[in-house]
Amino acid sequence: MDTQISELARDIDAACRLSGEFTLRSGLIATEYFDKYRFETDPVLLCRVAAAMVPLLPPDTEVLGGLELGGVPIATMVSSLTGLPALFVRKEPKGYGTRKLAEGDDVEGARVTLIEDVITTGGAVRNAAIALRTLGARVHTVVCAIDRSEPGQNVLESIGLTTTSVLTKRMLDDARA
Repeated sequence: MDTQISELARDIDAACRLSGEFTLRSGLIATEYFDKYRFETDPVLLCRVAAAMVPLLPPDTEVLGGLELGGVPIATMVSSLTGLPALFVRKEPKGYGTRKLAEGDDVEGARVTLIEDVITTGGAVRNAAIALRTLGARVHTVVCAIDRSEPGQNVLESIGLTTTSVLTKRMLDDARA
């Protein structure tokens, strides 16, 4: 791992790994919690993550699709760095106004690279990719800040999505050592 990426892993781990008592989504109690929003709301860390994502984008990317909620600030920053337009992808269409699933320009025929903060199983990314494909987008790649998936847990390959990440769970764990 190159020095810049190992320093980024160390800094994100230091900012995001919290100790205390936390109730997890499963209802279990944990003494440690990884709060991803701490790097997404820190402009310096966010810019470093976005800059590390830029070389991972497929060269034919036409639109960046930031997934609600964590992918939106990252996609915005990557858009700012590359000049590529961003699209904000909701978990479900809003029930008022334009009732859109994806906010931004029309995606029909566009090659959209999805941007996500953390992938554990890939379920939300899978749903977004399928929905965008229904709208006519060509979606083949997701670039994420952190891939926390365990072998065999990431469902994205099964729908033809390639996952590329800046960091992995192991890299973050190694940064603590």
